[in-house]
Amino acid sequence: MIAVFKREIKNYLKRPLFWIGIMLVIYGIFSATSPYLTTHYFAQGEEIVNDSPDTVYRAEVYEGYIPAAPEKQRELWHEKVKQMLMDEFETSSGEAQEVIEKLKGMDLEESYGYLEKEYNWYGAQYTYEDCSYYKGTAEEINKYLEEKMRNKTFSFYYSRKFSDFAGLFMGFFATIMLSVLFLQDMRKNTYELLHTKPITAGKYVMGKVSAGFTVCLMVLAILNILFWILCLIYTKDSGFQVRLWDFVVSTVLYILPNMLMIVSVYTLISLIFKNPLPGVPLLILYMVYSNMGGRNAEGIYGYWGRPLAIMVRFPGQLFDTTPPPMVLLNQSFLILMSVVIILISIKLWKRRRI
Repeated sequence: MIAVFKREIKNYLKRPLFWIGIMLVIYGIFSATSPYLTTHYFAQGEEIVNDSPDTVYRAEVYEGYIPAAPEKQRELWHEKVKQMLMDEFETSSGEAQEVIEKLKGMDLEESYGYLEKEYNWYGAQYTYEDCSYYKGTAEEINKYLEEKMRNKTFSFYYSRKFSDFAGLFMGFFATIMLSVLFLQDMRKNTYELLHTKPITAGKYVMGKVSAGFTVCLMVLAILNILFWILCLIYTKDSGFQVRLWDFVVSTVLYILPNMLMIVSVYTLISLIFKNPLPGVPLLILYMVYSNMGGRNAEGIYGYWGRPLAIMVRFPGQLFDTTPPPMVLLNQSFLILMSVVIILISIKLWKRRRI
């Protein structure tokens, strides 16, 4: 087992494609997450300069937007409705204000129905949703940041975005790089020779699996340290607390079980087909399945996670990210299924040897 493990690790370290792959993964993660690193407290009187609307459906705090509380969102919506009534429906300012006063006494569904009935306005609900985030003042933004980081570190939030994109890019990296894990051994002459060696099926399979998983672990260790350092550098003037531990926890919970599953699937496919290459399209389809959205119990479309998915996504805003439902249970099942697949692979190798 040790000999198989060492041989595979050395082979990967000697491949230029391995290092090129790491650089591409780093570039992809940095491109996706670097905007979050520009988050900072705003100086007194500092204004947000951009051409974006005052209210939007979704936006980030580094862009100058903060989420509107229900009361604030309703207030912003009333302002938009009043302006729309004057601009699109050519009502006077007084008439528009009378409509707003009526809407204040209604709940949202009644308000939508009233505007639809009286003005044939069918988009009022979407206008309300477009008031979810608004441009805050420097004081409002700073207060929002203080509230969010009162009990959590900045790296706690950023590490979730890191694990989101690191898991995505590492999925593709592992799919490509692990395709060669069994490639040499599955050639006819080598395959037959290996079955004449005294090494047991368990030691051979575990040597391969541990080598493939360790390769992924090495890359993730590099990514954790690198992006922890980048986080420290970017936020040094903001006074945010940054901990390496947050990166490690996110990686262990949301990425490592996925890497183990990919290695295990490659092992089984390689032994079934005596060729690891069929695993490439199958794992790409697996990742597509894992990354698909769906509807929850309320019928709302979004990313809710899927059974045995090998990706954990955090599509929300930086300070509003939450793990998909049952994600820890799913990650535990991934580990369990990986063990089962490895045991099946050992049995298969043993039967082929006989």
